[in-house]
Amino acid sequence: MSKTWDAIVIGGGAAGLFCAGVAGQLGKRVLVLDHAEVLGEKIRISGGGRCNFTNLHSSPANFLSLNQHFVKSALARYPSSEFIKLVSAYKIGYHEKHQGQLFCDDSAKQIIEMLFAECAKGKVNIRHPVTVQSIAQDGDQWTVHTNVGIEKTKSVVMATGGLPIPAIGATAYSLDIAKQFGLKVVDPRPALVPLSFTADNFGNLNELAGLSVPVRIASGSKGHRYGACRFNEDLLLTHKGLSGPAVLQASSYWEEGEPIHIDWLGAIERPGGFNCDELFNNEENRLKLTETILASVLPQRLAKAFADQKGLTGRKWAEVSKKDRQALKELITNWSVKPAGTLGWKKAEVMLGGVDTKELDGQTMMSRNHPGLFFIGECVDVTGHLGGHNFQWAWASGFACAQAL
Repeated sequence: MSKTWDAIVIGGGAAGLFCAGVAGQLGKRVLVLDHAEVLGEKIRISGGGRCNFTNLHSSPANFLSLNQHFVKSALARYPSSEFIKLVSAYKIGYHEKHQGQLFCDDSAKQIIEMLFAECAKGKVNIRHPVTVQSIAQDGDQWTVHTNVGIEKTKSVVMATGGLPIPAIGATAYSLDIAKQFGLKVVDPRPALVPLSFTADNFGNLNELAGLSVPVRIASGSKGHRYGACRFNEDLLLTHKGLSGPAVLQASSYWEEGEPIHIDWLGAIERPGGFNCDELFNNEENRLKLTETILASVLPQRLAKAFADQKGLTGRKWAEVSKKDRQALKELITNWSVKPAGTLGWKKAEVMLGGVDTKELDGQTMMSRNHPGLFFIGECVDVTGHLGGHNFQWAWASGFACAQAL
């Protein structure tokens, strides 16, 4: 039997390591336990190996939760500007890539090394690979049984993340512990994940794999679990269906059996703006072929695919009736299609659902009914948009928890 810890953090990922480092530097005796041989693998592979570690514009509007207000306190107490200060203090070079997304200039490993350095400053004890076998509440203390012994602690912090990318050791352990102690869990499902389609509803677009197009995409509805969304982002056509930032964003709001809506011209940026009506009503195009007109605003292969779909390939614009022009416009600007499903946990970047926020105090991340039991990061029913917001939730929820410890 070892001495009692102030906190045992279970999970050595982004949220767990950050929380441990902050708590340690506040004078707490902290032990981190993880079952992995190598810690921080999800950080290492994120952002193409460059780690999109936060977003300049991260705000409550960038998160999905059954309780939209839950994230406000933690994000206000530890905004992205604070994490950027920490990154700068470690002289880690970074750049803004797109819509406030910040990436390391060099390598995601720098963020992992920084988190370890912060833990070292706080004299945090990190042990891995260690398997946690059970957690029990014993009065105002907690007992954690592992494959290498028993530990006593005043607080347990669950930070084991979610189910995406099982190949690097993802588990539902935090959700299992939540259920063990009677906390409600919002059913988890893959998010920020590519969508698959059947051959029937994907039509001739399957031949366009590899093509990337800026679009406006809409998914979900006010009556759905997390509401509705509309994003202007790039879409990628693949052999299995649709991917790219636009589809990853939309997937978080998509409900099985529902369509997604794509305006293939909605995100076009052109000098002086772009007027869709002008394109379809411009009589200067009378002698041009339909596919040629569409190719002025869309990739040539995609323009031909849409013309083919309406049987207008090879026809001059003057030969196309107003009715057919309107049908073509509707096809391109309000393309409605029902995905067959997602590509699952292997391809998902994050998890939707998790520990119900009604069970937790938003200022401390502690269970309302079990003092000393905390949940942080991805295992909570808080899911960020693409672009560094999920890492910002890891930092903010970890900070709130550390302050409470």
